[in-house]
Amino acid sequence: MSTQIRAIIITVSDACAAREREDASGTALVELLTEVGAAIVAKVVVNDDLEPLAHKLRAYADLKHVNLIVTTGGTGFGHRDNTPEATLQAIEREAPGLAEAMRIETPKASKSSSRS
Repeated sequence: MSTQIRAIIITVSDACAAREREDASGTALVELLTEVGAAIVAKVVVNDDLEPLAHKLRAYADLKHVNLIVTTGGTGFGHRDNTPEATLQAIEREAPGLAEAMRIETPKASKSSSRS
């Protein structure tokens, strides 16, 4: 028996939080996850401040009815790009190599989905 995905999508962007830019990546994630049968528990947009983001990640991770948190944005090399650091503050255990594996597989998935 499979467990339904119950997801929270967090877009990390000063511009989107200030409503200066549309949250296209968060919207795309909602569409993709919905297509595979996931229930979207929440979709939020937050600014790039480290401590509030880490706090939000910890709070969402503590929710028993949520089993997936997806972040988008805040992963560049700018001084305000804090998603990796906030994530490290919120997790209990790292999964080395997982991010690299996802980066390798993403282009393959994009090519196969564009063929269908």
